[in-house]
Amino acid sequence: MRQLASKWLKTKALLRHPYIAVYIPETCLYSEDQLRMMLRRQAFVFIKPVKGGGGIGVMRVARGRREYTCTRMERTYRFSSFGELAVGIGKLRLQRPYLIQQGILLATIQGRPVDYRVKVVKVGQKWVFRSVVARHARPGLVITNLCKGGTLMKGMDALRKIYPCQVATRKRREIVNLTQRCIPVLEKRIPGIGQLGFDYGLDPNGRIWILEVNTRPQ
Repeated sequence: MRQLASKWLKTKALLRHPYIAVYIPETCLYSEDQLRMMLRRQAFVFIKPVKGGGGIGVMRVARGRREYTCTRMERTYRFSSFGELAVGIGKLRLQRPYLIQQGILLATIQGRPVDYRVKVVKVGQKWVFRSVVARHARPGLVITNLCKGGTLMKGMDALRKIYPCQVATRKRREIVNLTQRCIPVLEKRIPGIGQLGFDYGLDPNGRIWILEVNTRPQ
């Protein structure tokens, strides 16, 4: 069963599809110049390893009025200039290739962000939905990964805590339909894949975003 570890290659494959591209946050490979430009356009960004999972190495970087902040797990580092920020990030990322992704403010339950994992597997020639679940971040964290203390919820249960019942049903259907649109695009780019895990976020306005796709979902 084939896998593709690079988040960047999977993102690029989806960005080529005009219908899907509008669901993907602005994303680029990490460089200091790209980070500077992204922070001019976005209030905050996430920096994440091109390869890896479980929230390991993920950083939230924000531009404030008087300082920059970089949050990794529970710890927040503060910098008075972009130059200091770039040096600090360079030490934290250990010279591995990283992506910069537009920060999406996620809808919350009890003030803690929630995202959604959709897992599909190929059975014979047909793709089958295995699960649609939500991950509720533990207090104090901006990442939702279960291995970092996030709580697993049924997808519809989480959606109903945020939206009226009819809206929740519509959002789940939109997520499922979007997943069905993405599968053939990725299968063409990565022949031989047999399972996919899609991570979705919904912002406070209810807009759906594709945060990440995994070929070896946990």
